[in-house]
Amino acid sequence: MLLTIWFLLWGLLWAVYFVLDGFDLGLGILLPGLGKTEADRRLIYRVTEPHWDGNEVWLIAAGGVTFAAFPTAYAAMFSGLYTPLMFILFALILRGVTFAFRDQVEDPRWRRLWDTCLFVGSLLPALLLGVAFANLFRGLPYDAEGHFQGTLFTLLNPYGLAGGLLFVLLFCLHGALWLAVKTAGEMHQRAAATARSLWPWVLVLAVVFLLASRRVTRLWDNYFAYPVLLLLPLATVAALLLTYVWMRREAWWPAWFASAGTILGVTLFGVVGLYPNLIPSSLDPAFSLTVHNAASSPFTLKIMLGVALTFVPLVIAYQTWAHLLFREKVSAAEPEEKLY
Repeated sequence: MLLTIWFLLWGLLWAVYFVLDGFDLGLGILLPGLGKTEADRRLIYRVTEPHWDGNEVWLIAAGGVTFAAFPTAYAAMFSGLYTPLMFILFALILRGVTFAFRDQVEDPRWRRLWDTCLFVGSLLPALLLGVAFANLFRGLPYDAEGHFQGTLFTLLNPYGLAGGLLFVLLFCLHGALWLAVKTAGEMHQRAAATARSLWPWVLVLAVVFLLASRRVTRLWDNYFAYPVLLLLPLATVAALLLTYVWMRREAWWPAWFASAGTILGVTLFGVVGLYPNLIPSSLDPAFSLTVHNAASSPFTLKIMLGVALTFVPLVIAYQTWAHLLFREKVSAAEPEEKLY
């Protein structure tokens, strides 16, 4: 029971990270398209800056849980997937530095340089995290000793790339909806139009990904064995459809929450389908790392559960406070000191 709780908590933390950091990664990807002028770009930075670092706390929490609760899986994952994980890490560092450095020099070329860094630092993590999780769902070439028998290019298979592209589109839709919520006037109209144009592409790719998951993974086995679990993919589809309905009604907060539900559902669909595997082996199912052979001792898991029940509510309280503090819409006409 304790192992199952930690497995679900592991999946939930990753899903929450994708929901929260997803919108600011999406805004970074959309910056070159939506930021036509310096004022537009400043507006996009202003709706991103109060939240992006708080959102990444969930990445640290998800990585920490992987390390402490399932150390064998952590070791296999970080040694086998070293190259893509280092790309993600460097991209996130580049992104963080952008927020600190961009406005230090009043030079358009300097600002264009950091705008490019923000775009690259947002696109790479979104794409590679999608590729990584799709390959996790598909199975990775781990041998009996837990050694990865592949390269970076092993991950760039059609299913992995479809997962990466789906993450990029989901995050862009999520980011465009956040911008529509937080702005008014011309930028609001532009963000709303972008969200509407992205939604059909998300729908098509989500359908392709679900069908491909049936063909190249064993995710659906748990759902057919326990039909009540089918409520999860059905709820995910409903959330994606509701995103469209609320966009049509110009109800932007409900549309954003429905988009969050879609990202949450897509991630948990894979996590629930994986159980009890953490890293299925594509070479031989007997080589897979599961919650049973990759977990810490029961004593460690009990201590960690107490720590998690103490600190996760504190993080939630902090982030709720931050969102309430910056709940107003942002306008380019407002002085910056009013916004921070």
